[in-house]
Amino acid sequence: MGTVIQLKNQINNSYFQLKDSVEDKLLLVEEKIKFKLTSNVELVQKMTNYHLDTGGKRLRALLTLGSAKMCGYSKGTRDINLAACVELIHAATLMHDDVIDNGSVRRGKKTLNRIWDNHSSVLVGDYLLSRCFEMMVEDGNIEVLKLLSSTSSKIAQGEILQLQHQGEVDMLEETYLKIISAKTAELFAAATKVGAILSDMKTKEKEALEFYGRNLGLTFQIADDTLDYNSDLKLFGKKIGQDFYEGKITLPIILLFQKANDLEKVKLKDVFSKNLRDANDLAYSLSLIKKYNIIEACYQKAKHYINIASNSLSVFNDCEEKNILENLTSFSLTRNF
Repeated sequence: MGTVIQLKNQINNSYFQLKDSVEDKLLLVEEKIKFKLTSNVELVQKMTNYHLDTGGKRLRALLTLGSAKMCGYSKGTRDINLAACVELIHAATLMHDDVIDNGSVRRGKKTLNRIWDNHSSVLVGDYLLSRCFEMMVEDGNIEVLKLLSSTSSKIAQGEILQLQHQGEVDMLEETYLKIISAKTAELFAAATKVGAILSDMKTKEKEALEFYGRNLGLTFQIADDTLDYNSDLKLFGKKIGQDFYEGKITLPIILLFQKANDLEKVKLKDVFSKNLRDANDLAYSLSLIKKYNIIEACYQKAKHYINIASNSLSVFNDCEEKNILENLTSFSLTRNF
């Protein structure tokens, strides 16, 4: 983990550098989102206002804006509109996620379904998606419409695939990668590819940015799943054991099950077959994770995708935006927010 800590300042700076480079447009993205979520229905307005107040890194919007800037897009507001669209797709999936997972906290605040109810949360998530499709149509580009509508479909299929394998501690690593590729990486890939489409880039550049985004998304999700079991990283603001208590099977558990002995495998199956897991179950699982050095194994997997993502940008000429995006590939391993 020493390597990760050494990289921390450099990589966290890359996020802020990206944010600074498109700051004016990001403010307009926020305004666009707020405008699009305006509703005459009081409950919809209350829930969307609450969602906006929870904030977020706006990483997907930043990727769209940064990719478009790297590709030379400078005139017009299509990048702003589509960055807002990408963020709304992400927000809608989070609302649906919290209902499916029976989540209670997101970004340090109560989830929408906890304050109101599951029915309202699902419908407001649907409202966000419908607003997204309006914006796609308004953009008028068939390639963008096809890409973002296909991405929404893949995200939904990823959710269903995860439900299908819920509680399976013997899940194949390949299945896990399919799930996170659909649920997380597809939207990252779409966010970056949109930037190339807006700039009328050639197929090679479009595919390079799509490949970059997809591998960045895989890195981001693997790191996020690993944080749930890394008690040494409580400073990162993620509550240890949240995924565990919800019964999610993620990479740390998959790799642990592969290395565990027969008795430990039986115990792990028992733990994840329960409707509710307690602190003793978490302590047992964490002891095994430490025993088999699972955290480092997970980060090694993530670093593999970091290298692939960074190398995919070699088709672009050197510039400030390219350097920022290359450095951003390791952001998810070292972020503290």
